[in-house]
Amino acid sequence: MTGMTLDEASNHMTSTNPVFALDQATVDGVTYPVFKNAPDHMRHMLQVARQYHGNGDDEFLVYQQQRWSYDAFCADSNRLAHGLIQHFNIGKGDRIGLAMRNYPEMLIAMMAISSIGAVVVFLNGWWTTSELDYALQDSEARIVFADEERLQRLAPLIESRELQLISVRSENFANLVGFGELMAKGHSSEWPETVIDTDDDFAIMYSSGTTGHPKGVVQTHRGAISAVYCWWMTLLLGPLMADESAKRAESSSPAVLIVTPLFHVTATHPMFLLSIPLGAKVVLMYKWDAQEAIRLINQEQITRFLGVPTQSADLMEEVKRQGVELPSLEFLSSGGAKRPPAQVAQLQQTFPQAAVASGWGMTETNAIGIGISGPDYLARPGAAGRLYPPLQRLKIIDDDGREVTNGVVGELTVKSAANMRCYLNKPEETAEILQDGWLRTGDLAWVDDEGYVTIVDRKKNIIIRGGENIACLEVEAALHRHPAVVEAGVFSVPDERLGEVVGAGIQLRDGHRVEADELRGFLGQHLAQFKIPDYFWFRHDELPRGATDKTDRRALRTQCLGSS
Repeated sequence: MTGMTLDEASNHMTSTNPVFALDQATVDGVTYPVFKNAPDHMRHMLQVARQYHGNGDDEFLVYQQQRWSYDAFCADSNRLAHGLIQHFNIGKGDRIGLAMRNYPEMLIAMMAISSIGAVVVFLNGWWTTSELDYALQDSEARIVFADEERLQRLAPLIESRELQLISVRSENFANLVGFGELMAKGHSSEWPETVIDTDDDFAIMYSSGTTGHPKGVVQTHRGAISAVYCWWMTLLLGPLMADESAKRAESSSPAVLIVTPLFHVTATHPMFLLSIPLGAKVVLMYKWDAQEAIRLINQEQITRFLGVPTQSADLMEEVKRQGVELPSLEFLSSGGAKRPPAQVAQLQQTFPQAAVASGWGMTETNAIGIGISGPDYLARPGAAGRLYPPLQRLKIIDDDGREVTNGVVGELTVKSAANMRCYLNKPEETAEILQDGWLRTGDLAWVDDEGYVTIVDRKKNIIIRGGENIACLEVEAALHRHPAVVEAGVFSVPDERLGEVVGAGIQLRDGHRVEADELRGFLGQHLAQFKIPDYFWFRHDELPRGATDKTDRRALRTQCLGSS
């Protein structure tokens, strides 16, 4: 059968393929549609996915000269799981931090921790010592896997936070338990036997909000696996919908290149976790480099690429500069920030064999949400797309919570079993954003009669710099620490490469002067580098204020950008 609509294809798949059969489940008093036969938890997903990996012999993980088959990866994860139990007496519900670059050890540890019912705490690798301190206090994680650079930042916290650090690829912390040493203590590659419920916590990921400190998003096993199975099912709908690009992709051996940090949901969920049931090879990069990406795509026959829009643009420009082609690439998507509409046609022209795509999701939704690709995207380059089926529901609501009609702008809200359980230690913020299973995203959007969603603005004061969320209030709080600063207002500044960067309008104290470089050096003691403003506008008069006497960021932004 071909030529179905998205809804028709989804209904056909859920009614004929037992892998995607639907049922209902009640979670925290709310009833959701769920996948009846999906794995219960991460360890179970690893086990049932073996059939998609050539009985375990297929290559699964690649990093530089190191390679793991699927069985070897599972064996290493199991050894580490047993090592955590035997050496640290880790039990169900214990929280363990991960702070490192995109090393294979991060993925092995992620699955080892979750396979024994413990909770993975993803720590932003760019955070300063004080930012790490906040997350460790908030999550109560006392054991942290960390690489050399993160170990140096964590070292001052060992005593105050009673940390036990496990070194990863470190040469200067020989006194610590090493990753390989801990794995050797496991003495077994058999699967752990811890009983895990599908609604147990799987991970805590930190997401910047409108408050100064990031919020810990608590994700469950059911939530993450629900998202993975929605993506997986959607990939199989292409042939039913007469989607030629999807037919091509289905006939090849999938291989993904992970180019965004693994402490972000874009890398962990639609790239790594989806690769498990998809039977895909996962290739890691130490850090983003367009030239190296081209080499890896051709060498490893990469079929799927997902990065922030900046990385797609970098890849396109480097391909043009070198005059090369990437014939294996079948899917070129972006997430973390909106891609400039003009870039869509340019990418399709540069990569004619690939389905150019874009996705919208949140840490709070386990990254599932809205997507668009191929001809649909070329025809609607400004749209975010349609809901991934079959578990999600969508409403656009006004300020009073009432659903608006198609074409009217309101707040985007989504409901599914993939939504987060809560914000860690923040019941009021949880109740504000999550109501009867509906997640208020803070994004302003409208939906057309065909179900395509266009996101027009953000209600929350967030800057997205190359896919990284930056809370305006956090940057303002750091600026206010400087003795020369009376008041600061932070806002986004358009940037051709990164989408937007940080700008700050600053009222200086009478008789004080400060240079931009001096202020950046000061901020470096309190903020990660990506949060430090690229632009400053200094003044001695008061910043513009709104009716409630709060700083009017919109007016300040207009004044500053108009004066540049």
